[in-house]
Amino acid sequence: MDIADWRKKIDEVDRRLVELLSERARAAVEIGRLKRDTSLPIYEPDRERIVFENVRGMNRGPLPGQDLVRIFERIMDVMRNIQKEGIVAKTENATAQTELDSEVND
Repeated sequence: MDIADWRKKIDEVDRRLVELLSERARAAVEIGRLKRDTSLPIYEPDRERIVFENVRGMNRGPLPGQDLVRIFERIMDVMRNIQKEGIVAKTENATAQTELDSEVND
């Protein structure tokens, strides 16, 4: 394969990564809703440790394990922010409702 072929391969892998990250984000949103409804904290260090252990255990290279963990640290940071934004948005919506809101007066 030449460089153009490798770049096409990378573009396809990137497309799949975007799909998978979006799927992960949808799951994080749902978990955030469950956390909000059950008053669980967004940040769960024990769960993050488990994820990092899983990632290291699945890694077959060529990325060094620590580099892969750093990537997942960033992914999880973004997912936590998604969960926080969902909780804040829901809280703001709840406090903004009045008797004039259509959702309240069905």
